[in-house]
Amino acid sequence: MTLVMFNITIAFTLSLLGTLMFRTHLMSTLLCLEGMMLCLFIMAVITSLDTHPMIMYPIPIIILVFAACEAAVGLALLAMVSSTYGTDYVQNLNLLQC
Repeated sequence: MTLVMFNITIAFTLSLLGTLMFRTHLMSTLLCLEGMMLCLFIMAVITSLDTHPMIMYPIPIIILVFAACEAAVGLALLAMVSSTYGTDYVQNLNLLQC
């Protein structure tokens, strides 16, 4: 494993730990998820450049599409929660409420 891939893996792990530990605000959770998607994108680009099969080239674009969709849904949820409750606490997101 090269040093770059090791650093990206450490960054992904720290983003995952941030998602698991800092769950009070929705904004911090969304930022950690974006960090994870960025690490996955960089890993996919490096892997597709190291290995040269043609099937690997669209994978970074697919990851970017998923990251954009995740960001759009996350920001829409953040706007809805902050306008409804006034804060962005994750505790307000109870799926059992009608």
